Amino acid sequence: MITKIAWKNIWFKPLNTILSIILLTASVAIITLLILLQDQFEKKFNDNIDGIDMVLGAQGSPLQLILSSVYQVDAPTGNIDYAEAKKWMNHRFVETAIPLAFGDNYRGFRIVGTTPEYLKKYGAELSEGKVFEHNFDVVVGSAVAQKMNIKVGDKFFGSHGDSEEGEVHKDHAYVVTGIASHSGKVVDNLILCNIPSVWAMHDHEHEHNHDHDATKELHDHDDHATAEEAHHHDDEHEHHAEEAHHHDHVDMPVSEEGKEITAVLLKFKSKMAIVTWPRLIPQNTKMQGALPAIEINRLFTLFGIGLDALQYLAYGIMLISGISIFIALFNTLKERKYEFALLRVNGASRLQLLMLVLIESLLLCVTGYIFGTIVGRLALSLISGSSESEFKISFNPLEFVWEKEGYLFLLTIFVGVLAAVIPAVKAYGLNISKTLANA
Repeated sequence: MITKIAWKNIWFKPLNTILSIILLTASVAIITLLILLQDQFEKKFNDNIDGIDMVLGAQGSPLQLILSSVYQVDAPTGNIDYAEAKKWMNHRFVETAIPLAFGDNYRGFRIVGTTPEYLKKYGAELSEGKVFEHNFDVVVGSAVAQKMNIKVGDKFFGSHGDSEEGEVHKDHAYVVTGIASHSGKVVDNLILCNIPSVWAMHDHEHEHNHDHDATKELHDHDDHATAEEAHHHDDEHEHHAEEAHHHDHVDMPVSEEGKEITAVLLKFKSKMAIVTWPRLIPQNTKMQGALPAIEINRLFTLFGIGLDALQYLAYGIMLISGISIFIALFNTLKERKYEFALLRVNGASRLQLLMLVLIESLLLCVTGYIFGTIVGRLALSLISGSSESEFKISFNPLEFVWEKEGYLFLLTIFVGVLAAVIPAVKAYGLNISKTLANA
């Protein structure tokens, strides 16, 4: 009964009520969004570097090397010599070494040359088909398969570079031999093949361009060729190009001599290497060794400054909403003191009047909290959509961080109780006879 009266009372002045709910909703929404973002962001980043002690790559920004090689969200710092990298990969301190070779993409999804160990590292088993065995065989991540509607046996052509608008390699088609299961990690948004596929693709492109230039030079300098002979030569060249296009290069071995890769993911047997290799590698080679744990902690520190600033802003808005609730209750108390006096005359106790004011404040806070959690999750859903298209990182708006969101609920209730204390005490101490006499 008291709750029903309290609900009607808070809508006695709807504008004040709506303002208080909007302020509470805004503050709870911001804090909820930050809680979910921080929790899922850190979890995703930490899950992806699990089992990687060091990334070996070209000299440059260590953070850029980590972001490009581990999280696939940045351009690589460059390429490194494969023969030189193998010396470090085969070192007695190394437990596992997973090489990576970038260069192409399919509709914005990066094609990565690597080994089957990469799938095992991220716990992505094959839901369909089999792992890549031959050149131009690919295993497609679960997110890629779903978005592009790719199935085992499908063929597609890759584009050069990281941009979807890059030049399409029409010399070789990739063949989908397997689709990886969902892992919730970076592998879901990748297309994986063996490293010789990446080398063969770009070696053939280089040879194709060289043959095209040689043919053009022959046409420019052959002053004695007739138009008919030139036309015949063009037809013959196109015929040979067509044959080359359909020629099966799947099992053709690719020489490792002079080849390059992009990076190597290393896991050590000895922790001594984590301490010494970041200094030894740049001193003795043209490469660098970046430690994911250090670089990601640095990123979290920079990221945390912005989160803290937003969190302080949200707490400030919550404080303002508490003041708004206090003013609304205090002002309505003056107008409703005769109503309270009549309630006392009709048998309501002092405690019931106190509870009435408290329940009004708590109803506002609970309503604001519910709307805030909904709005916060809607905002996370929008952020997830844009981050997935740009950085291939998605967030789950339906996930709950019970401990932190529980604290937020208790904080919201505390604000409501604090805002209602003075009006509730004044209602409790209401003098019935004096109030009715003045009326």
